[in-house]
Amino acid sequence: MKQHGPWKIVESNQVYQDPWVTLRRDEVIRPDGDAGSYVVVNLKPGVCVLAMDEEQNVYLTREFHYGVGRVTIECVSGGIETGEDPQLCAQRELEEELGIRATNWIDLGTTDPFTANVISPTRMFLARGLSFVDTNPEGTELIESVKCSLSHAVQMVMNSEITHSPSCLTILKAAHSNRK
Repeated sequence: MKQHGPWKIVESNQVYQDPWVTLRRDEVIRPDGDAGSYVVVNLKPGVCVLAMDEEQNVYLTREFHYGVGRVTIECVSGGIETGEDPQLCAQRELEEELGIRATNWIDLGTTDPFTANVISPTRMFLARGLSFVDTNPEGTELIESVKCSLSHAVQMVMNSEITHSPSCLTILKAAHSNRK
């Protein structure tokens, strides 16, 4: 039996795995002493990037996302490959998805978008000093670039027009750091 905070894990079994997701089911003793089951989803760690030009315009993505079944507006996001440096991943994703390169990278920290039963650490970046090149999206990506002011992006977060939690936090952190 393994102690896990106030929980005890009696048995742990991997139920599913693919390159992006691992699903684990734990048989547990809950903090109240009762037996139970707990499922944990482990997603590949990722990055979330907000590109901002000298006029305080930001570049977002508009894309249909299979999981939520609708078009969303988000910052550039993607999965970190095993052993890949998060900033190099952010640079790769920004160029692939929006055709943007940046000379100035500001690390905005890490967020855990879900904490109850999903492990999905996401490193956030603000990219400045922009230049534009051709995009190179993956075969599953039909991405439209959205250019708007940083203040409009903040308003979209506040109006729930942007709901992807790492994007929301990245935009708000960028706006806060931009005021300094």
